[in-house]
Amino acid sequence: MATYTPKNILITGAAGFIASHVANRLVRNYPDYKIVVLDKLDYCSNLKNLLPSQSSRNFKFVKGDIGSADLVNYLLITESIDTIMHFAAQTHVDNSFGNSFEFTKNNIYGTHVLLEACKVTGQIRRFIHVSTDEVYGETDEDAVVGNHEASQLLPTNPYSATKAGAEMLVMAYGRSYGLPVITTRGNNVYGPNQFPEKLIPKFILLAMRGKVLPIHGDGTNVRSYLYCEDVAEAFEVILHKGEVGHVYNVGTKKERRVIDVAKDICQLFSMDSETSIKFVENRPFNDQRYFLDDQKLKNLGWSERTVWEDGLKKTIEWYTQNPDWWGDVSGALLPHPRMLMMPGGRQFDSEEGKDTSYISSPSQTQMVVPTSKSSVSSQKPALKFLIYGRTGWIGGLLGQLCDKQGIPFEYGKGRLEDRSSLTADIRNIKPTHVFNAAGVTGRPNVDWCESHKTETIRTNVAGTLTLADVCREHGLLMMNFATGCIFEYDVGHPQGSGIGFKEEDKPNFTGSFYSKTKAMVEELLKEYNNVCTLRIRMPISSDLNNPRNFITKISRYSKVVNIPNSMTILDELLPISIEMAKRNLTGIWNFTNPGVVSHNEILEMYKKYIDPKFQWANFTLEEQAKVIVAPRSNNEMDASKLKKEFPELLPIKESLIKYVFEPNKRT
Repeated sequence: MATYTPKNILITGAAGFIASHVANRLVRNYPDYKIVVLDKLDYCSNLKNLLPSQSSRNFKFVKGDIGSADLVNYLLITESIDTIMHFAAQTHVDNSFGNSFEFTKNNIYGTHVLLEACKVTGQIRRFIHVSTDEVYGETDEDAVVGNHEASQLLPTNPYSATKAGAEMLVMAYGRSYGLPVITTRGNNVYGPNQFPEKLIPKFILLAMRGKVLPIHGDGTNVRSYLYCEDVAEAFEVILHKGEVGHVYNVGTKKERRVIDVAKDICQLFSMDSETSIKFVENRPFNDQRYFLDDQKLKNLGWSERTVWEDGLKKTIEWYTQNPDWWGDVSGALLPHPRMLMMPGGRQFDSEEGKDTSYISSPSQTQMVVPTSKSSVSSQKPALKFLIYGRTGWIGGLLGQLCDKQGIPFEYGKGRLEDRSSLTADIRNIKPTHVFNAAGVTGRPNVDWCESHKTETIRTNVAGTLTLADVCREHGLLMMNFATGCIFEYDVGHPQGSGIGFKEEDKPNFTGSFYSKTKAMVEELLKEYNNVCTLRIRMPISSDLNNPRNFITKISRYSKVVNIPNSMTILDELLPISIEMAKRNLTGIWNFTNPGVVSHNEILEMYKKYIDPKFQWANFTLEEQAKVIVAPRSNNEMDASKLKKEFPELLPIKESLIKYVFEPNKRT
């Protein structure tokens, strides 16, 4: 895949919402790029949106209209522009019903002026045209597959019709004049800096004022929402990796009804949704659903990072900290505002006439913020876990932890290798995260896998990959409990050296078929950016009666080897796995306590705290090999990555004493 490197970029509409986040990101990340922004500072633009960039040497702001051919030609030539990212547009659907000619002027004529300037100057190497998912028209309510980039355009309102018309011009200039065009079609975007005519900032500002939230129609309309920084990253990827002549959907599979958005905001402001939501007359035509297939963009390396709960929390924090960012917006907060696009300020018309009693004036309004003193950072996000591995040790412990923490959860009913049953689980349960604690380890131990290889492959490889793929299809993070028993001490990581295997090291242990399958699936899961892989080793818990507990096992053996190993204290680390899910961490993690402990050291603690009369004997690896079928993995894992994320994580020996032996101490 060829990578494009621009030099001088013109971003239109960059004082607006989405384009300002893109401009600030490019200015910050690419000091060698010159970023020239052009904006006429209409009602929904604000120079303050560009404050992070204004002191940068590679940034330049020009006030002007894209409809001015002389200005556009002048800028392209004098600034040596080689790349255009065209965001400037009128975008609010409600306004298009009352001011449709203004939409035609801005969205079609303005785009035409830019294209003609590109043709005349002949210097543009990329023209990225920003369109909308609304050009596809309404998606069927029961559609499982979203609109792909080749789907028919069927706009249903004046706004989307003008965007579709602009797309036709872009396509024509690409084909007729060879202009290097790329088009994007995006879902709804939310986040800081958005003018409050849009649903989410409108609801937030109304909630801050203690007002009811007006919903058009019955609130069942479904929309997909992307956080602004994720969208800015998508444009960064498209700029550098997008192919000329192609269209890219910028979307998410996570959909929400408007009524659910209102309820989520009510919850974060501790408002009663029953009394704080008001249903008002619907707009002339309100598409029920927009649903996109975004796989093409994901193939370029982009993926959504911000989950709804975190994005909404960040957005509310920003508006509570910047309540006057847009000045007097009381007219925009009406149920049916009509913005008059006039230079020199914001003017509103309303179907309610001059009666604005719905919104109090700022001096009469008491500002209400969420229940924490200054922000919602302490608010508990809405979580629901889907856990696979109900009958397993770790799966059972996860359920107990969720009960203790008050986290709603359900165990999956489907089998990992049955895709349809997994999809049914997700649709029925509607989780925010999926935990995979299912897998074949063998009964009573991994030797079972040596004689049951197809069963082991079916669950550990095929099943795990199927679950990861279904989760990705539904935009869900999968927390995958894996194993660190894919390494063994070697020349680069000798026993006793303190040099542990890191997350990026290649597995070197193939002694058991169980380990082979776990190493195989881990390598394949690297292709899934929605998976968090947790490498557990020789798990230990405070339940010394559990036969899966490593301490229980070795305390019942007549002889044990004595080799230092990294191990996982579940009482300390399983709660961390839940926190990792909340933080939406992905990638591979060595999920062990720092350091190593030997069999003899553990049994010495067992003798000290549990049974003073306990005795054991050691034997060599060679002697052990005579009584087992498959060799066992022995290694030290480098837990520094986990320790950096969770500084309170205890070294293995301290954790053993605190979580296992002290609670079980016998006097």
